[in-house]
Amino acid sequence: MVGRRKRRRRSARAGHPPREGSSFVTVRKVFQLDHYLKERAALVERALAQVIPEPAGSEARLLEAMRYSLLGGGKRLRPILALAACEAVGGAPQRAIGFACAVEMVHNYSLIHDDLPCMDNDDLRHGRPTNHRQYGEALATLSGDGLLTDAFKVLASSAGDGVPSAILLRTIADLAAAAGSSGMVGGQVIDLQSEGAPLSLDELKLLHAKKTGALFLTSIVGGARIGGGSEPQLVNLDQYGRALGLAFQVVDDLLDVEASTEQMGKRTGKDQAAGKATFPSLLGLDKSRQFAHQLERQAQEALGEFGANADPLRAIATFVVERKQ
Repeated sequence: MVGRRKRRRRSARAGHPPREGSSFVTVRKVFQLDHYLKERAALVERALAQVIPEPAGSEARLLEAMRYSLLGGGKRLRPILALAACEAVGGAPQRAIGFACAVEMVHNYSLIHDDLPCMDNDDLRHGRPTNHRQYGEALATLSGDGLLTDAFKVLASSAGDGVPSAILLRTIADLAAAAGSSGMVGGQVIDLQSEGAPLSLDELKLLHAKKTGALFLTSIVGGARIGGGSEPQLVNLDQYGRALGLAFQVVDDLLDVEASTEQMGKRTGKDQAAGKATFPSLLGLDKSRQFAHQLERQAQEALGEFGANADPLRAIATFVVERKQ
């Protein structure tokens, strides 16, 4: 009997399920998302502070404008997703930090350009004046250009983090596609051209798969590829990323209707004022919430073959749908 109990203890410690009748039960530790997000955001913040030099010399004003937006706050959700996906396939998060920084630089470039008077004409971002309000339209445009271009320098330099060249080249190509005419830029064009025009639900999904979803998707799949993910894992994470990116946009549309400017740190109610098609305008508020939860379930199901290493991705899917800002 003593020997049998010892064997059961060893099995439980090794992570095996207890035998029938055993009093030893393996309890899975509850994942703490708040702690994880703070820890990973701090890692990203430290790295971002290094990728754009301190303002000096003839480029001082440009560097100041670039750092103003890049280091000006935000959830850092996309780079955190890149790190979480790397971890989900067993990779060390530090290996994907260069890619995570590149993703966030591309994201911030897009925000600077989206806020310009010729685009969405916004005055507030993260509770502060937008870049063009702080530095003027010309320098804001150039600071966005600088962030986009330098992102690929940062990513190419991540070969020093031990990323194989073939994987690095594929990741560079995927990030360029997500940012370019088939991704964010193409989505923004559809967005501008469709103001005041009716869109079907499928057309709206396509718009946001490009404008919002493409960068989410490449963050997740790129992070997993850098982490050494297998092809079946990458396929599952592709499904997760597509569902998550669309869920994020559905909730963003809901918050534009229901949240205040103070909550969001940016002007709300702007989509309706601009005559843009949104998920609430097509589906209504209740059905939009149901759709967001449906997408969350799809994201969770895509992680069914992953173990505890994917718990951050699972928790982030719930966070994206339940967030209030």
